Amino acid sequence: MAESSNKKMNEKAMNPAEEEQIPRIAADPSEESQAAPAAGRSTTPDQARQWFVIHCYSGYENKVRKNLEQRIETMGMKDKIFDVVIPTQEEIEVRDGKRRTVERHVFPGYVLVNMVLGEDSWFVVRNTPGVTGFVGMGDEPTPLRPEEVAQILRRMEDEAPTYKVSYKLGDRVRIVDGPFNDFRGTVAEINMERSKIRVMVNFFGRETPVELDFLQVEKA
Repeated sequence: MAESSNKKMNEKAMNPAEEEQIPRIAADPSEESQAAPAAGRSTTPDQARQWFVIHCYSGYENKVRKNLEQRIETMGMKDKIFDVVIPTQEEIEVRDGKRRTVERHVFPGYVLVNMVLGEDSWFVVRNTPGVTGFVGMGDEPTPLRPEEVAQILRRMEDEAPTYKVSYKLGDRVRIVDGPFNDFRGTVAEINMERSKIRVMVNFFGRETPVELDFLQVEKA
């Protein structure tokens, strides 16, 4: 019975080439023995619960999390599957002089699951609509190391929001605020760290550099 289940898990495991898309996920081969508790072994949840990475189609991360959370509830797996996390980071999008805060997925196409890996919990996760497989070494799902989990969670909590602007060097923009309101010019420099942009404007017949905030310009 156990041999048959292991064969099933091996057939549905992720192609190792897909694992290269996510930073790291290299693991010590000795960890493979921790991937699925052997039949009959007595293991408490605190000892066996680990973080695993599942792969899904990019753009479907939120849907997969919702589907999995529903399956955990309806199939009574709260004592085996504890948390489902999508690593995200805040991104401030500046478009046409307007600011909008959005959440960007740090690892598109990947979702973290904190669980006790066994035949029943593996079945619930692996057969969730949208899930294409577990990330692992060889044919076995491989748990993340504690330091890797801590690094990912710390990145989510501590990293400052990043900016995304709709213009690039050489673009024509219009100034919409400040002393040079309604002047037009060319983007000469974009400083993402300071959230500043330098625009060359024609002022009294001379090209003059003007430093502005991202919100003070829009594409002409």
